[in-house]
Amino acid sequence: MTFPSSAAGSEPRFDVLLPYYGDVTQMQDAVRSVLAQSGDDWRLTVVDDGQEPSVPGWFEALGDPRVRYFRNERNLGVTGNFNRCLELATAEYLVMMGCDDLMHPNYLTVVRRAVDANPGVGMVQPGVKVIDGAGRETDTLADSVKRRLYAPKNPGPSVLGGEELAAGLLRGNWLYFPSICWRSDAVKPIGFRADLGVIQDLALVMDLLVAGERLALEPEVCFSYRRHAESESSAKAFTGARFAEARRFFLETADRVEALGWTQAAKAARHHFSTRLHALTLVPTALRLGHRDGARTLTGFALGPARR
Repeated sequence: MTFPSSAAGSEPRFDVLLPYYGDVTQMQDAVRSVLAQSGDDWRLTVVDDGQEPSVPGWFEALGDPRVRYFRNERNLGVTGNFNRCLELATAEYLVMMGCDDLMHPNYLTVVRRAVDANPGVGMVQPGVKVIDGAGRETDTLADSVKRRLYAPKNPGPSVLGGEELAAGLLRGNWLYFPSICWRSDAVKPIGFRADLGVIQDLALVMDLLVAGERLALEPEVCFSYRRHAESESSAKAFTGARFAEARRFFLETADRVEALGWTQAAKAARHHFSTRLHALTLVPTALRLGHRDGARTLTGFALGPARR
């Protein structure tokens, strides 16, 4: 099922891609936040990976020529839908927005300023605030750690890249993936790894840094990232499976960047302190909910040897 844009004119400069699955109301709020952007140099593409019966009709009634809507014939999963969105992107730059996040009205203004000031930059990380499931501004432990321990301190507009940025992100990923604007011709040939289900965003960033791409920082806040509470009812959250994937990625990456002579980045990847800390914070809840095997797995990941 497809409702393509009928807008005439030249190719947009920005493709806003919205891979959708889940809450209908939050998705609609996300769409409205994109429609509030200034300028006529952007297009919104929604790729629906779900089966909510009301969604196609809502987009058809929207009738906005700046919006394309596609529904997948079969469920592709998170990474598969990300790659489907990339296939549909043709603009110079793209944003892979979360379907429960919100652009502020100044988002594209901030991003335009960054790409105009830094021609050819591969990624733009604008300023972000964090909201909870109800839309209230919040400051979780994860975000506080990102800001205080890993993110650049008091940055103005700046450009980062190479081993320094790689090492910092491998110590602790302080980026907010759904808020990033990417240069399409850098991202599309790489895509998202099908063998990763949780850490595919950091994997893409590392691929770009190894290829020589740079990241522009624009600290003006223009995006709300929604942080949902960990679901205590989900046993999967406490099995440690996500951390097994993370360990594999970090150790593979350590070998890869060491071959480039990036010794500090390789050391950061082998230790991967931030993901170990995350695993350790889940142990008390796993024990309280009776997931003893999961608690042992999480503890082993957090406290076990860093190297193979």
